[in-house]
Amino acid sequence: MFLLPQALSLLDLAGPVAVYRAAVARGLPYRLSFVADGPDLVTAEGLGLRAGATWPDLSPADLVFVPGGGSVSAASLAVLRRHHATGGTVVAVGTGADSLGRAGLLDGRRATTHHGHGRVLADATPAATVVDDVLHVVDGRIATSAGGASGLDVALHLLAASRGPGVAARVARDLLVYPRGAGDEPPPGVPLRHRAHVDDLTHRLQDLIEDRFTERLRLVDMSRELGFSERTLTRHFRRATGLTPLRYQQLLRVERAEQLIGRGATVDAAARAVGLTDARALRALRA
Repeated sequence: MFLLPQALSLLDLAGPVAVYRAAVARGLPYRLSFVADGPDLVTAEGLGLRAGATWPDLSPADLVFVPGGGSVSAASLAVLRRHHATGGTVVAVGTGADSLGRAGLLDGRRATTHHGHGRVLADATPAATVVDDVLHVVDGRIATSAGGASGLDVALHLLAASRGPGVAARVARDLLVYPRGAGDEPPPGVPLRHRAHVDDLTHRLQDLIEDRFTERLRLVDMSRELGFSERTLTRHFRRATGLTPLRYQQLLRVERAEQLIGRGATVDAAARAVGLTDARALRALRA
């Protein structure tokens, strides 16, 4: 769901829309809809738009994005508050954080905005902690981003959190963008950290490994499936990622096992769930 203010920034809007349209194209069950306080809008770039003025019924599973631009009505702010209070997630892109601040959703939270607007947001929302020099901040079910192209980053981050980093990495590839972390840290998840390249063969091999990383994968079988020699596959993969295909599979196994352990699984059960024989084999990979 996208709440469109007057004078909205097209780039703030286009990034998250592109991410979720690409997710839909990959078969994920998202539905994009748009609402505004009035049917006629003019963007900051001077383009006229039309949008519905009636909010649809929202469920806690829905995300509501607010791109940067002008202010929104008190009625729309009330919808944002109600949506968050009932378990929903609200996301601001750039100066859209102003609307979240006016709704009281940033009080006691960390947030960010465009680097030229941080002082304005901090003065207007003194109960928030405004963080500079990051692409996005996620604090519970409130997410804010620095605006512009960082709308892509926060949308990919949220997609990775809900659908897994592998899905987010493939969407990023569809959009020809490099996944980035929020600040100095790398993007979350093994697939996202190793997709910052444009080598198509390596992307195809990564897709194959990510789909079947719990299985016993032999390089000879993967080379036959992709139609390239083992030597060519390994050369491309190492050049693009710095890893061998086997090491990539191992990292995926370790990451998934650690997620399962974090949810209460025993080390033995987690090891078996990712295709390893026992806890000792998992410990060897984690060393």
